[in-house]
Amino acid sequence: MTSSFPGLGAPSFGFLQSTAWRAALALLVVFVMLAMTGWTAVRGSKDDANPLASARSAWEHASFRGHRLPTADSAPGALAAFFRKLSRADRATLADRYPLVVGNMGGAPVDLRYQANKLALRQAGELERKRMHDRRLTPVGRQEASRLMHRFESMRGPGRQILAFDPAGGGRAAEVFGDLRQARHVSVVVPGVDTNLATFERTARATSAPAGMAKSLYDAERSVRDSDSRTAVIAWADYTAPAGLGVGAATGQLAEAGAVRLNALVRALPKAASVALMCHSYGSVVCGVAAHRLPSSVTDIAVAGSPGMRAETAAGLGTGARVWAMRNPDDWIQDVPYMEVGGLGHGADPVTAAFGSRVLSAAGAEGHAGYFVPGTESLRNFAKIGVGAVSSVDCAAQDRECSADLA
Repeated sequence: MTSSFPGLGAPSFGFLQSTAWRAALALLVVFVMLAMTGWTAVRGSKDDANPLASARSAWEHASFRGHRLPTADSAPGALAAFFRKLSRADRATLADRYPLVVGNMGGAPVDLRYQANKLALRQAGELERKRMHDRRLTPVGRQEASRLMHRFESMRGPGRQILAFDPAGGGRAAEVFGDLRQARHVSVVVPGVDTNLATFERTARATSAPAGMAKSLYDAERSVRDSDSRTAVIAWADYTAPAGLGVGAATGQLAEAGAVRLNALVRALPKAASVALMCHSYGSVVCGVAAHRLPSSVTDIAVAGSPGMRAETAAGLGTGARVWAMRNPDDWIQDVPYMEVGGLGHGADPVTAAFGSRVLSAAGAEGHAGYFVPGTESLRNFAKIGVGAVSSVDCAAQDRECSADLA
């Protein structure tokens, strides 16, 4: 048998002719080709100390008003009860003393988290400002410090509501648009590869970055006709995403860790709000892995440009939430093999009839990063799902009945 891949001779072992081995070989070759053609963007990570871990250690060993503080990873309900017992002044004292801890604490009052993260961002910015002039760093290192310093200044600007912030390594963050305390509907935007503090927001092509995606969705939700409900949108870049389309993006290890964090976020949201997850690219892998653990408050999981959700069918996700999928015709993600072999790949294509999701129109979206651009059907569909107007979504041509059974 002659190999179908350039540079590979005929296999010398019979087992290579099995479907599984040929699929694995095809998948491996595709990811090698991605790397060789410049689709990867692998970066070296900084070997920085972990300030959040250090801050949590200090919190765990501290006392306040003669009492031990609760553990930082206590259940949100327990932490909420702890903060309710404190005066406003005492809350502010803890936020000032332990900004990274309080700013990332599910169960702490959201306004207190915003306040704490502004302080944490200021402290992180001051550190990066010093690094800008540290001659021990390479010119590239000083340039990175300058970029981060300006990013932190932007994130603590007027009106910004930073729900989570961790400067370690590439960094993680989450930002809220709208009033999270009063929201009846909360949408969580889960982005994909190369998500970190440096890419959290962009000036050019703003809607290709997490903050821009969420802001665009929030504006669209507020403009949905007949929708007067209170909404909030979270740009959730609070997990460690793969760096480029290398092995990390082809496997589920980072998605597993991200799913734990996503589940923790959802369980700390206001109990009265319904939650919709808007998952893009590798973010859909995170949502797929998290699906079976999510609480009943999650009513919808909508994915765009998905490489797979690590399941063969929507039913296999093990969730009671409605599952929606969309992909525009010129999104390169369609060329990724939709299979999972030996840990490589993420399973079936969510927009196929066999998968069983409700397939939405993505008309107007261009490329892999165009789903949140104003004026696109993809954004309007996300917005309608986000505010609960699911019966008025625009279905894809291959699934005209995607909303037929919805009131």
